[in-house]
Amino acid sequence: MNAHEPVVYVIDDDDAVRESLSWLISSVDLNVQSYPSANNFLDQCQQVHAGCLITDIRMPGLSGLDLQNELIERGIDIPVIVITGHGDVQTAVRAMKAGAYDFIEKPFNDQLLLDLVNRAVAYSLSSSEAHSQLAELMDRRDNLTPREQQVMALIATGEQNKSIAHKLEISDKTVEAHRAKVMAKMQANSLADIVKMVMALNGN
Repeated sequence: MNAHEPVVYVIDDDDAVRESLSWLISSVDLNVQSYPSANNFLDQCQQVHAGCLITDIRMPGLSGLDLQNELIERGIDIPVIVITGHGDVQTAVRAMKAGAYDFIEKPFNDQLLLDLVNRAVAYSLSSSEAHSQLAELMDRRDNLTPREQQVMALIATGEQNKSIAHKLEISDKTVEAHRAKVMAKMQANSLADIVKMVMALNGN
């Protein structure tokens, strides 16, 4: 399996349900890994790929909600779809409030589940790409000298070279040199690129 391909993780203590879900999801050419319990998943899954995780809300050992909390504790960011029985809707709502992507009630329509899985996988891939882009931006920023970082921050606020030179008590020529290095190291083609990058790095 390609390391960049999404994976749907199915966790359910009911063998028949687990096998049925695995067959259904693999029928639309998605990679599936199944586990009989939350503990087994946490012990056996060495690397969690982008994709989504489907778990029953009620299981021996760690429940689906417990698993969700454990994923958060471990910093594993993957959409969680909770399968719930009629009597567990309130628990599923609690899971949603705690960050679950969605829940689906038994018995569920196969197509509804597949639609939900596809949306969750698309969301995960988009989120994973955004994280990769941010990590790359952070690497570029870390290659800037402290002075270049100061200049970049001021450029992003719309400050002109003369104003930057005055604030940092350096010459206009020095600002121009720093500015050129910032643009090159950040791989920016315009002032607008720098503004967007600084906003992304600042979490805006």
